[in-house]
Amino acid sequence: MSASHSALVPEWLTAPAEANELVAPVWPSSAHRVDDGSVEIGGVSVFDLRDRFGTPLYVLDENEVRAHARRAREAFEAAAARHGIRARVYYAGKAFLSTEVVRWVVDEGLAVDVCTRGELEVALAGGAEPARLGFHGNNKSVGELERAVEVGVGSVVVDSPIEIERLAALADRRGAVQSVLVRVRTGVHAETHAFLATAHEDQKFGFSLEGAADAVARIRELPSLRFVGLHAHIGSQIFDSSGFRESAARLVDLHADLLAGGEIPLLNVGGGFGISYTSVDDPKPLEAIADGILDAIADECAVRGIPMPDVACEPGRIIVGQAGVTLYEVGTVKTVTAGENLDRTYVSVDGGMSDNARPALYGADFSARIVSRSSPETPVLSRVVGRHCESGDIVVDAEYLPGDVTPGDLLAVPATGAYCFSLASNYNYTPRPPVVAVRDGAARVIVRGESIDDLLSRDVGVPASTLIDTPHGDTE
Repeated sequence: MSASHSALVPEWLTAPAEANELVAPVWPSSAHRVDDGSVEIGGVSVFDLRDRFGTPLYVLDENEVRAHARRAREAFEAAAARHGIRARVYYAGKAFLSTEVVRWVVDEGLAVDVCTRGELEVALAGGAEPARLGFHGNNKSVGELERAVEVGVGSVVVDSPIEIERLAALADRRGAVQSVLVRVRTGVHAETHAFLATAHEDQKFGFSLEGAADAVARIRELPSLRFVGLHAHIGSQIFDSSGFRESAARLVDLHADLLAGGEIPLLNVGGGFGISYTSVDDPKPLEAIADGILDAIADECAVRGIPMPDVACEPGRIIVGQAGVTLYEVGTVKTVTAGENLDRTYVSVDGGMSDNARPALYGADFSARIVSRSSPETPVLSRVVGRHCESGDIVVDAEYLPGDVTPGDLLAVPATGAYCFSLASNYNYTPRPPVVAVRDGAARVIVRGESIDDLLSRDVGVPASTLIDTPHGDTE
């Protein structure tokens, strides 16, 4: 049976004429093959990256991150300016956070969104101004809220009645007035995996539309809190502005009702803008999405005869996703009969679900290429799998790779800049890989990889004298 007509192959996946192309929307713009068929990223050879830092390895193109951050800011500022208002773009740190990345996005004019004490401290250590930080989370601890008030976080997005009372008491004790937004479930959610949709009613985030009005009324009673706006997030990996348009209608309705109680300077529409993980993903340009969102808010305000508030948004994946590539070394290769008289080649690499949990977590699709050489061989149906003791340890579920893939080849998975490092684990006692930034032919570690010593050092039963020095590649 033809693979292209098999139920074992995703409908979107087609066999290419050759399996060497680096698809432009998926890979960093700097990625290209050189004369020997190998790949450079940010002007750095994959061989140099392997030899200096080892594999698995997260590679992040600094120029790409900066370009996407700049593009996001300019897109929303331009869309807002057409309506005579201002826009603020927060980088959603949960996508990928390190002090270097904070410096990059701050340099490009972005504020930063955090949702834990750890993320807050990384943002501060990276030089983010506290007043340009937003603090999210459905269960912020008393200690986290206290720290936010202490350092002067610009806004806290409150998520429950309990949190309103906690935050008010903490701010009052410090003699501060804390600005807050109220997170709202608009009932509009992205057409995506259930775990990525965050605006429907039966989930943990935010207030219902009715509950939000009560929350705002309570906040306005408390002298230590200042209500500055509503916040909504409809989900992730969203390719256009249609869902935002419906969400805007409901948010502006609530916004209009609340204006009777005082000014509301801001409306935060969240983030979730999608990227291309495979050749068939086709998100609209960010400029078109920004225009669509701002036009929708303007239309809804005009219908109700109210002034348009300033707008904020929180892109994360679209800033760092395409900038990241994960580099692996192939360990074993074997071909199995998958069914329907169809063969599938299993390509095992030296990482897996410990460095990319997204396929196991919610069936995320990725693509892959052999990057240590090009191949003239006919592409064959392949599955890239990891080294962990789980049958679900799949890195790329379905891909066409050259028929001569062999142990020792370097394989790269693009579009791994978001939610791969952030979700990494030590499953099977596997050290987490380093993160290396590449730019203009130079590479440097921005997050040190773990060693076996790092793992053993946390086990109180391991005598210190038995620890050995096994760093994960070059740390300079």
